[in-house]
Amino acid sequence: MSKIINKTFNKINFIRFYILNYLISTIECGYLKLIGVELGNNCSFRGWTSFKKANDSIIKIDENCRFNSRTTSNRIGIRHKCMLTTFEKDAVLQIGSNSGFSGVSIGCFIKIVIGNNVKVGANVLITDSDWHLDDPRVSGPKPVFIGDNVWLGYGVVVMKGVTIGENSIIGINSVVTKDIPANVLAAGNPCKVIKEMKS
Repeated sequence: MSKIINKTFNKINFIRFYILNYLISTIECGYLKLIGVELGNNCSFRGWTSFKKANDSIIKIDENCRFNSRTTSNRIGIRHKCMLTTFEKDAVLQIGSNSGFSGVSIGCFIKIVIGNNVKVGANVLITDSDWHLDDPRVSGPKPVFIGDNVWLGYGVVVMKGVTIGENSIIGINSVVTKDIPANVLAAGNPCKVIKEMKS
């Protein structure tokens, strides 16, 4: 009897979760189009994703991207919702197709380009600035490029001026301060290549 009750309860939860996600995705897509975000087909949102777009900036997201902002729907743990922000006029934040994000923070001052089929683990930070804009000792923002099929593990930080080559994997809690070539496994603080992988 308890198995039947458990099965029924799980089915109800699944249906409720599916309907809620559908409603959130529909509302979120409508809102994004309203504020001028270029959004491809079949993008989905679990929980509310925060988008802030500076005037005359561009946020472009290609088709089939997924944004997970619900702390209960990621078993590794999300600390906050997905947050995507352009801060300056003429900033460009571009995300390729079939990419997935969980509790990511992306802060774009000039240019961040994320390729196709990129997997971004929970609580990742991607930024093209060091956030000390009024300090004369610090240089300005520099563009960030993340290639196709890259996987960023939990808690990775990608700093300004970095290019990560296609098919590379960045290990948990790594801080990427310099370019990472294609087809490698890299990790650490600062992030360094550990081994090459077959392409």
